[in-house]
Amino acid sequence: MTTFLHQRQQQQKPLVDAFPLSPRSSSFNYVFHHRTSSLFGRSGLLFLLLLLSLILLLCVFMPWIRPITPFLFSSSSSSALSHWREYTLTQAAAFVGGKNGTIIVCAVSQPYLPFLQNWLISIARQKHQDEVLVIAEDYATLYTVNQKWPGHAVLIPPVPDTQSAHKFGSQGFFNFTSRRPRHLLDILELGYNVMYNDVDMVWLADPFPYLEGRHDVYFTDDMAVVKPFNHPHNLPQPGKKGRTYICSCMIFLRPTDGAKAVLMKWIEELQLQPWSKKSRSNDQPAFNWALNKTAGQVDMYLLPQVAFPSGGLYFKNGTWVKETKGKHVIIHNNYITGFEKKIRRFHDSGLWFVEEYAHESPLGRI
Repeated sequence: MTTFLHQRQQQQKPLVDAFPLSPRSSSFNYVFHHRTSSLFGRSGLLFLLLLLSLILLLCVFMPWIRPITPFLFSSSSSSALSHWREYTLTQAAAFVGGKNGTIIVCAVSQPYLPFLQNWLISIARQKHQDEVLVIAEDYATLYTVNQKWPGHAVLIPPVPDTQSAHKFGSQGFFNFTSRRPRHLLDILELGYNVMYNDVDMVWLADPFPYLEGRHDVYFTDDMAVVKPFNHPHNLPQPGKKGRTYICSCMIFLRPTDGAKAVLMKWIEELQLQPWSKKSRSNDQPAFNWALNKTAGQVDMYLLPQVAFPSGGLYFKNGTWVKETKGKHVIIHNNYITGFEKKIRRFHDSGLWFVEEYAHESPLGRI
């Protein structure tokens, strides 16, 4: 905030002092006035002119100086909010992934903010919140996240119609999820590792130690059938529809040619299988076709089911959950639709943290 100086001199008639100064006081008064007047002598005036010139230059050029880092954005002014519209994926990736080269990504529209909050609390408990980048699918989410947590949200145009994006099976939901492979590919092209999560997930442990080796793509099985503890880690056999049932909601990719090939094929398959009222598809079948068609040229790794179970297994097989207690890493609240139903299921399982532990989230209370 620039400080403006203003000096005002007044000329008044001398007043008669009813109590004359003592000789000692008169001497002090002379020295004081002598030093004060010297301040505004020739050198003092020059200093004052230089100071005023500096203030003038700051007033002229300060509005044109752009913030160097996201933390220089003011989070409260309307002019600062406009900066986030210009905040690019390249800038956001450098800000979030600059420390260890890995970015944890989610895509969120405003209706999903409570799930984002719950997911972030679980990630913060594993000390990985600084690596999170929220891809906002509307401006409300972009502003909400960046006001609370500057630099951790970016919006990638064009902005989709999010009014119906929360309804599973709708065209809005398809349009929303079909943007995912392009976002992930863009991040890989920037040279970062990327982990994608849906926000209806909860971390119970750190998943990174489970990313063994240097494979191109890591993923989880979406089936509810129990696998042996030592099951193979290669791509499973196709099911009845001729393709696998891998979940597109938890993926880790390295910036390799193999991982990029999977994402490009995923984008291609989405274009070949657009949404229709008959199919009411989402992005997951196209992801599986992409995996199946690139399996011979890409190094793939199936993560252990015991650590990364589907919602159909974790929430519907209590016996298995008890037998494998302490081995679960990320829980996915799928195999159910509807906000309230998902929240209730998380709450009943002790996995809904928003009300009691909001202070643990980097967003605080929203």
